[in-house]
Amino acid sequence: MSERAVLEVIALDEADAVAAQAGGADRLELVTDMAADGLTPSQAGFAAIRAAVDIPLRVMLRLTDGFAAGDARQVADLVRRAVALRSAGADEFVLGFLTPDGEPDLVAVERLIAVLDGCHWTFHRAIDRAADRDHLRRQLADLPGLDTYLTAGAATGVDDGLDVLAAEAARTGEPGYEPTILVGGGLRLDHLPRLRAAGLTAFHIGGAARPNGWAAPLSEASVRTWREAIDG
Repeated sequence: MSERAVLEVIALDEADAVAAQAGGADRLELVTDMAADGLTPSQAGFAAIRAAVDIPLRVMLRLTDGFAAGDARQVADLVRRAVALRSAGADEFVLGFLTPDGEPDLVAVERLIAVLDGCHWTFHRAIDRAADRDHLRRQLADLPGLDTYLTAGAATGVDDGLDVLAAEAARTGEPGYEPTILVGGGLRLDHLPRLRAAGLTAFHIGGAARPNGWAAPLSEASVRTWREAIDG
């Protein structure tokens, strides 16, 4: 029997986390400040969510909007935040930075994973802004803990990335293509049949779980609708 497809849901607080788990989420991505597209939550915020649910939590490591890690001081600040979150019990993370020319910022990434002690982590949608996706994958291939790419297949979202996602799914197992493809970024329910037919088995939603917007509570019913559609 094949394993159940993964549904990851963005959570901002413990109420979101409880609703997402009740709706059938397998894992949460923890962020704060969605006006900046999701930044690192506080240590206290992580602890509250960890106490509220028992599914895996992936914690965002990003202090500013966009995909630049910032200067040396900002990277050092982010490393300190990562260490604090590890001490609070966080054991899965989300990160990813690019240089101004669209190459992976290996200096920043390697500084962070050095303090994650082998924890599993996702390289997030920075891949969709990379100058060369395949080159990025090959550059990151040997980094410890990397097990997932969060990607829409295109910077503009899943609508424009379907062909790329299917092509990358077909390369699963090749060097650089071992990590799971977690599809997210403008993902809609009507995308699922084509994605599932292409062999994709992991899906990420944020706004799709909030029919009334980010200022309103996460909808358990919306998460359940996604769970049923993915399983169906």
